[in-house]
Amino acid sequence: MDRATELLASVFGFDAFRPGQAEIVEAVAAGRNVLAIMPTGGGKSLCFQLPALYRDGVTVVISPLIALMRDQVRALREVGVEAGALTSGNTQQETDAVFDALDQGRMRLLYMAPERLASAGTLTLLQRIGTSLIAVDEAHCVSQWGHDFRPDYLRLGELRRALNVPLAAFTATADAETREEIVRRLFDGDAPQTFLRGFDRPNIHLAFAAKDGPRKQILDFATARRGQSGIVYCSTRAKTETLAGALRQDGHSACHYHGGMDREDRRVVETRFQREDGLIVVATVAFGMGIDKPDIRWVAHADLPKSIEAYYQEIGRAGRDGAPAETLTLYGYDDIRLRRSQIDEGLAPMERKSADHVRLNALLGLAEALRCRRQTLLKYFGEDPEPCGHCDLCDKPAEVFDGTEAVRKALSAILRTGEYFGAGHLIDILVGSTTDKVRARRHDKLPTFGVGKDMNRVQWQAVFRQMMGHDLVRPDPERHGALRMTEIARPILRGEDTIKLRRDTIRKAAARPVARALVTEDDAPLLSALKAKRRALAETARVPAYVIFTDRTLIEMAEKRPVTLDQMAGISGVGAKKLDRYGVAFLGIIAGETPAPEHPARMKLSGRTEGAVYDRLLEAQAELARGDGTGKPMSCSASLLAKVASLHAPDMATLQQLLGERRAERFGPAFLDILQDA
Repeated sequence: MDRATELLASVFGFDAFRPGQAEIVEAVAAGRNVLAIMPTGGGKSLCFQLPALYRDGVTVVISPLIALMRDQVRALREVGVEAGALTSGNTQQETDAVFDALDQGRMRLLYMAPERLASAGTLTLLQRIGTSLIAVDEAHCVSQWGHDFRPDYLRLGELRRALNVPLAAFTATADAETREEIVRRLFDGDAPQTFLRGFDRPNIHLAFAAKDGPRKQILDFATARRGQSGIVYCSTRAKTETLAGALRQDGHSACHYHGGMDREDRRVVETRFQREDGLIVVATVAFGMGIDKPDIRWVAHADLPKSIEAYYQEIGRAGRDGAPAETLTLYGYDDIRLRRSQIDEGLAPMERKSADHVRLNALLGLAEALRCRRQTLLKYFGEDPEPCGHCDLCDKPAEVFDGTEAVRKALSAILRTGEYFGAGHLIDILVGSTTDKVRARRHDKLPTFGVGKDMNRVQWQAVFRQMMGHDLVRPDPERHGALRMTEIARPILRGEDTIKLRRDTIRKAAARPVARALVTEDDAPLLSALKAKRRALAETARVPAYVIFTDRTLIEMAEKRPVTLDQMAGISGVGAKKLDRYGVAFLGIIAGETPAPEHPARMKLSGRTEGAVYDRLLEAQAELARGDGTGKPMSCSASLLAKVASLHAPDMATLQQLLGERRAERFGPAFLDILQDA
């Protein structure tokens, strides 16, 4: 390590390693396979840049963003290290300079994007230049269901085997499941030397607040930090533009950023943010990896992030210089519903959706925490710290009360309705609202009807939100978001345990106008599932989603919930061809199982009067098929029954002609009665 310590001082200008760096540098320099999980701003880059200076050969660095590569190459050249990048953004002159340095043996670190691995000539190049180490930055991008997934990261395991060199993978965000996936895909399941260097960023102040006029909350937060660089994350592109406009109107220097902007416009924002002091960028998560500005003083979330991992990564962009930084995350019941629907409408398999709901629940648990937020956050990542004294709940402890009675009322409503309904219908029961849905299911006769009149609907939403945060209830994807009780809740329901809830977030919850939803709260999860099916079919057929079914058609399906093809045919926008092509698939989503197949002749009658006539003819035939017990069993084919059902002027002569003499003799009188009664 003497050589490493000498280079640390002489090249990079540091007197000592940061905590955890020295052991990782030593392992990488020794040529061992390494997986290092280090907090953002913890000095990951140095852990592969420093060994590259005294290892033989070239260190190839796989990085997901051109901007990030350019920044690191520029910084290395500033300290006299020969480094280069091969990217799609290079000029021909830049590319020629990189190849000259490689051919002359001067290059120590070569950066490239994972997509370059798809080129047939890349492997030949890396073999020719004497690659001795592969360093993978942002290794969590290999996780196939992560929000930063990059398909070409899956090629890295194959590249490691082909070059037969060690691989060092680095990330700041990797829970246990993601770490297992990294090991499986990059190291073929052979565990590398793993360094878990803590997730704590003690310089970042953590704070959450329930939404209560969210625009004003963000404006007030920014005004208190006027002149400081900050990021505001929003869930939609439109909100980034309107909120950036509101900040400018309030006297701030602010701009918006999202994936729908032209590349050049995004580049201008990125450049401004790097160079200007005090600029606020209001962005979607498209403004993500590669933001290496060290003096971002605050990060705010105008909407709830997608998961606890996404939250950790996004707040980690603040205070990378080690100086104090602040965060604020706003959340509300509509945020939770949006995030649930995004998970349910995705194309991930059911087990992944369930895992994503667990991750979201963990974030809700952080939002509804009763004690130190940093403890709650770090416990999720497997650490067990003391209270930090530097978060909103350490600054001012939450006002709590014994919520056992309210929770037991809610759990009772869930169980007495068979765990088949979402929070909206359950709240109707608790507050005693006699909606059509409540009356139709006779839920106004339940013992729990009206037992929660002491709180209004929005306050009950706050209770259900906290119950989800404490993992007492979970939405069931297979029941389209209906709430199910977890094992953790059973002792509370039985009176064997108690639970504390936050009074402050319940008291602040006041009814206020909200945008009208497309469907009721209870129908929203089913609509999400129907949209997910439509999306999958549209992607397979390579057509826009509305070509399969319009939103209006799916909304009607979610509201009416047809269970037969006849009922499905009655949905607006479901014609004969679409019924034949998609009817069974969408019935399967609504019913939770694929219906029994029908004969094509019967399917053609779906939604018509003749379909019901066909069913009655089929029943009559079943009773008469064996005759009086002495005759031979007899039946009509499905296509023949369909022809009988379609007769417009039935009489016995017509039936004899259609059925034949023997069948007309057995079935004719019964069939004629049905046809004349239709």
